[in-house]
Amino acid sequence: MRGLSTNEQALVDHVDQAAMLRQVETWSAVNSGTRNLAGVARMAALLTEAFASLPGTLDLIEAEPVQAVGADGSVSTLEHGRHLHVVVRPDAPMQMLFTGHMDTVYPVDHPFQTLTARHDGTINGPGTADMKGGLAVMLAALGAIERRPEGARLGYEVVINADEETGSLSSGALLARAAAGKVAALTYEPALADGTLAGARGGTGNFSIVVRGRSAHAGRNPDDGRNAIVAAAALAVRLADARGPGLAVNPARIDGGGPNNVVPDLAILRVNFRPAAASEIVRARAAIDDAVAGIAAAHDVAIEVHGGFNRPPKPLDAGAERLFGLVADAGADLGMSIGWRATGGVCDGNNIAAAGVPVVDTMGVRGGAIHSADEFMIVDSLAERAALSALTISRIIDRGRP
Repeated sequence: MRGLSTNEQALVDHVDQAAMLRQVETWSAVNSGTRNLAGVARMAALLTEAFASLPGTLDLIEAEPVQAVGADGSVSTLEHGRHLHVVVRPDAPMQMLFTGHMDTVYPVDHPFQTLTARHDGTINGPGTADMKGGLAVMLAALGAIERRPEGARLGYEVVINADEETGSLSSGALLARAAAGKVAALTYEPALADGTLAGARGGTGNFSIVVRGRSAHAGRNPDDGRNAIVAAAALAVRLADARGPGLAVNPARIDGGGPNNVVPDLAILRVNFRPAAASEIVRARAAIDDAVAGIAAAHDVAIEVHGGFNRPPKPLDAGAERLFGLVADAGADLGMSIGWRATGGVCDGNNIAAAGVPVVDTMGVRGGAIHSADEFMIVDSLAERAALSALTISRIIDRGRP
């Protein structure tokens, strides 16, 4: 290693990779798919025990209500697990935010449930990279900071939510509150296998659009009906035409319909928007309003729009560029080459940046093939990335800012 002071060397020497690996193995053995509420509760209990090693207060926060539109067009409240919230030294003059998520994309009945240690130094397993490895990195880094005298100058909050993989709809308000007044934030999504970080991110919005027509006999009096499937299909095509260089539009599914001899009176269009900039959200909303009004009039149907833009775009502003630069410098002094690039993916970093806080949101382990049965974590990246986080945090404390 090069460029480390004596105190910084002592800081990174506290990192215990073997202990971190045991944590990841224990946590990844728990199925915590977002909708597996029992599994998420078990994961929350394990994390509560682990993060109790930090000073301060620890709570499990009830999820905010989230509405969901069913295949029959009905609107119901979707239950979510509780979110872990840790507050340490809230009166300290400098405050940071650290976030992660306990849920995965693998439901309780998914065949991908076990860990496999590979000869190439990786572990294949559900959530190893995304992001139970990242949670171990976060805790190890904060534990190292707490062992050093300078740690007493830093106050911080930790939010580990239970619904990141489905958009953080029940934890968005908690994230916004926790971000307020912070000088910087680190989020522990995985880096790429080569260590590259995510830089600027686009945003996302998900919509369920309910189309209600009128049923009729398909042979005897079809003209008396108002075909909701046809109207929904026309709406999908019209919304897709709104796409452009800064806005991707993906009509993903149409629910509804019934017997072939009945004009369908109900359809639900599911559509995703990916805006590259805040101005594209404005354009997308206008396109939705115009398309809904036009299709409703042309097909004589009623249309209800549910959903919204839950992840604003995350540009790299001056504050974010300074924070990325600090991470890169810390990496260089640890013998790592840290780069970053824009990505179309989204995460809680989008929400944090929207609160005006500089954030690097891929401070977790190096890995890949996330959201698939090939997901893997590079074992040696546990200690590597914990050292990177601890050194970054320590230098923010010394500077009083990123």
